[in-house]
Amino acid sequence: MLPVAVDALGGDKAPAEILAGAKQAHAEGIPVLLVGPADLSDCGGLPLHVASEFIDMHEEPANAVRTKKDSTLVVSAELVRDGKASAMISAGNTGATMASALLRMGRIKGVKRPAIATPIPVPGSTPTVMLDAGANAEVEAEWLTQFALMGSVYAKARFGIAQPKVGLLSIGEEPGKGDSLRKEAYELLSDASHINFIGNVEGRDIMTEDVDVVVTDGFTGNVALKTLEGTMRTIVKALFTAIGAPEYKEHADAIMPALLGLYAQFDPDTYGGAILLGTDGVCIISHGSSSARAMLNGIKVAKEMVECDMVGLIAEAVART
Repeated sequence: MLPVAVDALGGDKAPAEILAGAKQAHAEGIPVLLVGPADLSDCGGLPLHVASEFIDMHEEPANAVRTKKDSTLVVSAELVRDGKASAMISAGNTGATMASALLRMGRIKGVKRPAIATPIPVPGSTPTVMLDAGANAEVEAEWLTQFALMGSVYAKARFGIAQPKVGLLSIGEEPGKGDSLRKEAYELLSDASHINFIGNVEGRDIMTEDVDVVVTDGFTGNVALKTLEGTMRTIVKALFTAIGAPEYKEHADAIMPALLGLYAQFDPDTYGGAILLGTDGVCIISHGSSSARAMLNGIKVAKEMVECDMVGLIAEAVART
């Protein structure tokens, strides 16, 4: 397989953690291609494609992509477009990552808007796929229907769910609940025979086995995602603080293996990143604070999505509808 283009400068912990994750991926047999400046040190013998510019986390995405044509993000997307890399991954500026992928790779024919699909952990079960998690702050009802289709294809390919249950995120389970967008989308999804639509779902349903794919606009999805991440982080921290008291040490030692396993399920680094569905190439968007472990797992996701031909599967599904 062609190498995965890794943005060596993207993320709060770049380049050290990014390089460490890339080296681990290489050691496990996954070909990687670093994208970064010529003076990038500690590459560990990994191939480097030189890119002289970098898009900062605080830069306006569209303008930065247009003006910094030799940035690590733009070059990574061009490597995928030109058939020199099988996929791209970055923990840098999310908006710029999306813009680079969209402007350089283009959209799959028939796709209205790409969407970020993020796995949400469900203890004891497969993750719930939520999209859009931030690509489109404002959407149309027709786009939500297409998000449901793309999310279903992704959930089936990555998590082996034969008929993913799709829910529309709203403020109530009843069909009439929600704003005009949600009501229109509900009707379209109900009429879509190719989608296993189960109706409206609420925020409390996301981390349950009741739904496999949750669709919403990017603004709501991103708020929900960050709320869930923050809540899980706070609960885990409070739990470890509570059992860390000296009087509970014996009991804490006994249950610690189970707790660490549960913690791993909730840790975003376990999943490696979200995928931008709808672009004509695999693009993985990792968390800004990604560690080496997160980068390794993100590269593994990229490899998996290339091998299952995620782009082709979505193109086929969209063409059928």
